[in-house]
Amino acid sequence: MSKPTTGHNLARIRRQAGLTQEQLAERSEVGVETIRKLEQGTRSPRLKTLHALARALGVATVALIGDQTEAVVRAQPGSRPLSLAEIRRAVVPIRSLGGGYLTATPDEPPPPEALRSRLRTADRAYQANDYGAALSLLPPLLLDARAAAGSATGETQSAAYVLVARALHLTGNLLIQLRAGDLAQTALSDALDAAESAGDQVVAATVMQGMCWLLMRQGRLAEAADLAVATADQIEPRFSRATPEELAAWGWLTMGAAAAYARNNEPDTAKQLVDAAAAAAAAIGERQPTSGHLIMVSGFDASRVQMQRVENAAIAGDPARTLDLAALVPHGPTPVGSSWQRHRLDVAWAHAQRRQYAEATAVLMELWRIAPSWLRHQRYARDIVTAISNGRRRAMSAELADLASLVGCS
Repeated sequence: MSKPTTGHNLARIRRQAGLTQEQLAERSEVGVETIRKLEQGTRSPRLKTLHALARALGVATVALIGDQTEAVVRAQPGSRPLSLAEIRRAVVPIRSLGGGYLTATPDEPPPPEALRSRLRTADRAYQANDYGAALSLLPPLLLDARAAAGSATGETQSAAYVLVARALHLTGNLLIQLRAGDLAQTALSDALDAAESAGDQVVAATVMQGMCWLLMRQGRLAEAADLAVATADQIEPRFSRATPEELAAWGWLTMGAAAAYARNNEPDTAKQLVDAAAAAAAAIGERQPTSGHLIMVSGFDASRVQMQRVENAAIAGDPARTLDLAALVPHGPTPVGSSWQRHRLDVAWAHAQRRQYAEATAVLMELWRIAPSWLRHQRYARDIVTAISNGRRRAMSAELADLASLVGCS
């Protein structure tokens, strides 16, 4: 059952008080149009506005605050402080003076298999671009997983910390997509601590790949490259003996390093690293990682390596080569949805650079159909739409105008 939104709470409490929207506007000195949009869910509330409304209604401000996941998924202006409140409480619980936490934890944590099942559900939601669902599922999962790890002993403790690490890693990846970088860094740092407590090198290495991605998002290219290479060197497997998950963890790190070097204008080093990643993908072949890993681990394969070659060509500013390399990538979404979607943005960019605006728009429309929540958070998409709009001689088409509105450049 979905949680009530702030708009639902506001409308319910207003009606219980016997007030119309106009009467509440007069009492609170908040515009009636603002109240109407808040109740309809088309505007994200600000704390100052909620405080004025709560004072007029004679209730605590927190009585109005409801679920805000859709606000952050729609990237509404001003949505971030409230929409990330629940996940912030789970990632950064408040400590009391005695060393305990103010956040309530269950007396008896759910059994491990129930927690693993919930993690799989959240992971599938994330990879399907259902960020609203993932944003709702992860906070209670994090609290329960931490409680389970805190009460585990003996042989079960390592597995419990692995689950915490994976849940925090997934949370960090989601927060990167939602451009909440500082909170993502905390989640990933805690994920690394949990993986090291579990003594699981593969899980720790995959977390480091997430950290490298975050560093690149922050423009810290040299640090991202150094971290990826150092970690890859530390865990480099023997290809003849390595498990699929060991090879995948190493391959993701190698491609992360390649992406960082490509962005730092070192294409030759980037190519060498992608070639190394291709060898790891070939060594995996048709084998599948053992169950329990996040979907991204099984999503490392030869197709993903080819997407990295395409990305490197786009970063180098070569649209013709980008399209030539993209022709070798099998069409259709991959298990790691965001990787394929990012790849399709490279294709759209290349078409736009070659003034093939209809083709570029078609790629963007395809992404809109399958991943609207993901697309609206991509600055790269915004830049491509702007380039198409500026390059066209005719007036903007209706579909291009809709795309511009979606990605926030209209």
